[in-house]
Amino acid sequence: RDYLAILATSAASERVFSQGADIVTKKRNRLLPSTIRYLLCLRDWGVIVDDEDVEDISHDIVTGCSSGIGQSLAQLIAKSPNRIVATAHNPASLSAIPDGANVLKLALDVTSTSSIEAALSEALTKFGRIDVVVNNAGYTLVGDTEAAGDDESRALFDTNFWGMVDVAKTAVGIMRDQNARGDGQQGGVILNVSSMGGFMGFPGSSFYHASKFAMEGWTEAVAKELPVDWNIHLCNIEPGGVKTNYATSSLRTMAKGRHPAYADPTYPTNALLGYMGNEENRSSWAEPDAIAAAIYRLVSHEQRIPIRVPLGADAYGMISMDIESIKKDLDEFKEISLSVGEAKQLDSINFLQKA
Repeated sequence: RDYLAILATSAASERVFSQGADIVTKKRNRLLPSTIRYLLCLRDWGVIVDDEDVEDISHDIVTGCSSGIGQSLAQLIAKSPNRIVATAHNPASLSAIPDGANVLKLALDVTSTSSIEAALSEALTKFGRIDVVVNNAGYTLVGDTEAAGDDESRALFDTNFWGMVDVAKTAVGIMRDQNARGDGQQGGVILNVSSMGGFMGFPGSSFYHASKFAMEGWTEAVAKELPVDWNIHLCNIEPGGVKTNYATSSLRTMAKGRHPAYADPTYPTNALLGYMGNEENRSSWAEPDAIAAAIYRLVSHEQRIPIRVPLGADAYGMISMDIESIKKDLDEFKEISLSVGEAKQLDSINFLQKA
């Protein structure tokens, strides 16, 4: 309702819209919350902001845009004044993303370093810089752990973990060096789409969880490794259940048949598979558009980019309960933990907490 009052002051608001409608500003990779509201208002009303009036346009790359979260995020960015490079293994699958002068659709196979380098190079040629990278490509593998074949479990890591690593490593160099050329502002934001399953594990998806745990550990370490003055921020995005093809066409079952020892329907993996296969249960999951809007808002926020952000009541609630459980275990076994070594060991590594 206050949008009407804001828009009524057309001369003033038009300038605010045109100057502030970027995802990443030169000052601090952020927008004021008020500007976010303006931009969302413009998007919802279909108003187009003239690029000539925009001082700071964000240039964004999103992987895995053929469906789900990646597609929704690419569609959202495509409606803003920002430039979007939407990628997928098969670019023909990107037809749901609007075409336009600020939209570049590319093939990108995250398991191929040459494909990654070619795509990011083409993005630089087209738009001149890369401000935001969203590593979204991934899938899950379900089944009993002992039934997993080496090929399928390693292939999962090639996409979910190593693909993310190779894209992010290339992006860091661009954000540090290429973005700073001329009068450009050094830095950027790398968002790695993990899961609440990157913080805690569930039965039946051990290799998926391992790949997301690896993602989160890598992201946290690199976020603390990069010098502050490079202005490069990394974050793990941890959605809960989302109405994507995660539980349908992107769900891969281990090729080897299940051992009859796991046949009991009350066993943990069977219970989880039953939950995921129930459409009624999935009906309460978050919409991809809502996840995309939250990611957009996070990058546009005036505050810092944190190491991890759970998205959804399920993710926030489960992770909160898991943290409480971890704290309980720490307290319960504190005596055993502290029976090893000396207290000064902690003092000697306190500097790591400041990273």
